[in-house]
Amino acid sequence: QLLLVESGGGLVQAGGSLRLSCIAAGGTLNYYTVAWFRQAPGKEREGVSCISRSGATNTADAVKGRFTISREENTAYLQMNNLESADTAVYYCLAGSPLPDCSRSYFPRSNEYHHGGQGTQVTVSS
Repeated sequence: QLLLVESGGGLVQAGGSLRLSCIAAGGTLNYYTVAWFRQAPGKEREGVSCISRSGATNTADAVKGRFTISREENTAYLQMNNLESADTAVYYCLAGSPLPDCSRSYFPRSNEYHHGGQGTQVTVSS
């Protein structure tokens, strides 16, 4: 059973940066498609960025150019730069294998993944 634990959230001023980590136990993330989702109060969960087993990525337009997803053997990261108040949300790490797949043309929905963490709060003050 793959366990995911997110960390790295916190309170930051607008324009600042944070790096979120998703540490996996019970398996290596190299065999998984990994994604970051976020959910703000009163809003639906939305995809932020995903990375496939082959390394292909897809990033939401709202954060493109500011957020970058990456992955090592047991940890996935979300580097967040130039943060805005609209980025305030709980951020979740999700993983699935062998599906779903992530590509430039397809961002899997959150219910397509098999494993998820408890989330980490990111608050951006303006």
